[in-house]
Amino acid sequence: MDNQNSKYLSHIFEGGNDGDPIEEIVYLAGEINPRFDVELLREIHKDLISFFSGSHPGFRKNTMPYHNLRHSLMVVLASVRLFHGLHCNGVIISADTLFKGIVSSYFHDTGMLLKNEDPAANGTVYITGHEDRSISYARDYITQKRFDKTIITDCATIIRYTELTSNPATFAIHSNETKLAGQVVGSADILAQMADRYYLECLPLLFKEQQAGGVNRYNSALELMEHTAYFYHNVVLKRLVTTFSSTVDAMQTHFRKRHTIDRDLYLENIDNNISFLKKILEECDDISCMDKYLKRSPPII
Repeated sequence: MDNQNSKYLSHIFEGGNDGDPIEEIVYLAGEINPRFDVELLREIHKDLISFFSGSHPGFRKNTMPYHNLRHSLMVVLASVRLFHGLHCNGVIISADTLFKGIVSSYFHDTGMLLKNEDPAANGTVYITGHEDRSISYARDYITQKRFDKTIITDCATIIRYTELTSNPATFAIHSNETKLAGQVVGSADILAQMADRYYLECLPLLFKEQQAGGVNRYNSALELMEHTAYFYHNVVLKRLVTTFSSTVDAMQTHFRKRHTIDRDLYLENIDNNISFLKKILEECDDISCMDKYLKRSPPII
């Protein structure tokens, strides 16, 4: 692939050049359902940015290096893209279902944000079980904004789909529309992380977050990276295909209909990341060696 084409695809994948994909999100939401309130969407987007930046009254600025604002925005973008692909495949996406899915994608990781009165020094202490706090924040926001309170239960269910070890079959009974939104947001959370062009550079940051939060699955960042390929092929793919009923297949439809690119850029990027990771692991046996291969600096937003 030539460099010019690579830059073009990166521009498309990121949803723009400025790090904020709101215009693409708004455009797709309007395409999916013309009845969707895109101005309300802009308001929610602006509020979530203020939560993470610490400019919203009551919230401290996010300091999480991995679960940051960029990740949340990329999950929202991936979610709307999947909804768009499903829409293009003939699936009817109501304005209500789309709204619940978008709100849930914005809030899915807010549980690691700290309020001013929070006793914790860092959001890492809430990594385990952060979904419950995310649901609580979403509930408070929905109430404060005087949205229809009946969506609170469904948004809570959708957010629980993003918990990697959760089994939706054990959730309280919910509608097929909520199930679809959960599968979309759960898939988008995985895709946005692992397809990110900075994913490999971010893995040591993820290890530091987990370590600080008392999640000791691995003894070192290197060990986490060594297990990443296994994790993808034996955990992630099973979840995308089986648990989420291959909702991910709608992504290729999205790129074909939106950009006339008949490819799934997310799965392509993931495959490229995993292949490159395997290559450098063959060359390196410590993190310092990897520095010469992993030179990108993830944006801090």
